Amino acid sequence: MNWITNYVRPTINSLFSRREVPDNLWTKCPECGTMLFHRELSENLNVCTGCDHHMALAPRERFEALFDGGIFAEIEVPAAVADPLHFRDQKKYPDRMKDARKKTGEKDAMLVVEGEIGRTSVVAAGQDFSFMGGSMGMYVGNAIIAGAERAVALKRPFILFSAAGGARMQEGILSLMQMPRTTVAVEMLREANLPYIVVLTHPTTGGVTASYAMLGDVQIAEPNALIGFAGTRVIEQTIREKLPEGFQRSEYLLDHGMLDRVTHRKDLREELITITRMLMGLPPAVMGELPKPDTNSKTDDQPDGTPAEDAKK
Repeated sequence: MNWITNYVRPTINSLFSRREVPDNLWTKCPECGTMLFHRELSENLNVCTGCDHHMALAPRERFEALFDGGIFAEIEVPAAVADPLHFRDQKKYPDRMKDARKKTGEKDAMLVVEGEIGRTSVVAAGQDFSFMGGSMGMYVGNAIIAGAERAVALKRPFILFSAAGGARMQEGILSLMQMPRTTVAVEMLREANLPYIVVLTHPTTGGVTASYAMLGDVQIAEPNALIGFAGTRVIEQTIREKLPEGFQRSEYLLDHGMLDRVTHRKDLREELITITRMLMGLPPAVMGELPKPDTNSKTDDQPDGTPAEDAKK
């Protein structure tokens, strides 16, 4: 029995064992538990094909799907002070920043770009929740101001995708000062009569919700996104009351007038094209292209469409 256990069984297992599969080929939906193949999930814009749950989508991936041909140009953002408060908890702040940059491949939690959607020139900014929880620091404030100034200079609409856990504690009061700074940037757009459209994604909370994320001319949210200032448990402990079901979710906020639209991610591009062109006073977007006329035709038709041979008769 020991011979079979110690020699035969391991030999058979080694001969017929399956090849190891990389962990990043499959993603488990946190809502319904369905295992999703990475290519299928990417083609569906990180939306679960089983339950329609909207998973996180990095700004660069979002912009590749949003802009015509996936082409956009990054707008330069002024660099912020690296470690203004010399903050340290379990790690030094510069070390946390280094880890986040290595993980995401981005400079900070906000990416600002320009390009065309449906042949409509726009400036867009996207917040990356995977970069330290999308927290708002001085760089994020600089990014929004840079985007607003670029939009005003080129007279383009400004579209912002929010996803944040609030202000960045490692920058203390300096991160909170980005709330009035970004509010001034939004006011610059209003004075220039340019549309400012906000798309709130899961989650958008804290000081971000209390500033630029709720100042849009049009407020759109993705389905079932968590949107609020303080957490549900904190509110319940403060007011000592039980909150309604679905409180701080997109659909609840739409029903109570805090949002204008709740739009599925696959329909968001067409909706943004329609809204931006309408607010800019432009004609409706061309949704399809007609083929060029055949200039090598052997017959010269008349203006009324009558063939030339019939006209001669």
